[in-house]
Amino acid sequence: MTRALVVIDMQRAFDDLDFWGPTTNPACEQNVAALAAAWQRSGEPVVVVHHDSVSPGSPLHPDSPGNALVDAVAAIEPALLIGKSVNSAFYGDPDLHAWLGEQGIGELVVCGIQTNMCVETTARMAGNLGYDVTVVLDATRTFDLSTDVPGVGEVTRTAEELMLTTALDLQAGGFARIATTASLVG
Repeated sequence: MTRALVVIDMQRAFDDLDFWGPTTNPACEQNVAALAAAWQRSGEPVVVVHHDSVSPGSPLHPDSPGNALVDAVAAIEPALLIGKSVNSAFYGDPDLHAWLGEQGIGELVVCGIQTNMCVETTARMAGNLGYDVTVVLDATRTFDLSTDVPGVGEVTRTAEELMLTTALDLQAGGFARIATTASLVG
């Protein structure tokens, strides 16, 4: 057992488009479910990560119904369940890096929400920690993003642009390979 699937933040709160805004890749949940099923059939471990926001008004706060995992992920019996309140699964509880070391796992396949936030941060850290990392881009999704950047002004990117930029940054930067669900589940 040298490979694990890491499923990040597949939570009901992300279905609230009034809160998050426009999204892309409606096949994300179906692709995550296909990956998880393939991993479970092969006996390889699945790690499920969920975001527990410390902000009481957040739809990802533990007291919010949005904190619950989507049905396809809730049905998984994970080898490890991690709660986190920051972007990286490596800063969650229990300790992902320690668990992976104990299991002798050197390869991570990462999927989930949001592509350019928690998925990308976890993949970058995993790459920096020496793991062989693959991000399954069509098993991720994100949302349009806009903010005022001092000295630059208003910057806006669509969810599709953010997903493509993440893919470019991770692969060209040497943090991770980008793959599709079909290439791994076949």
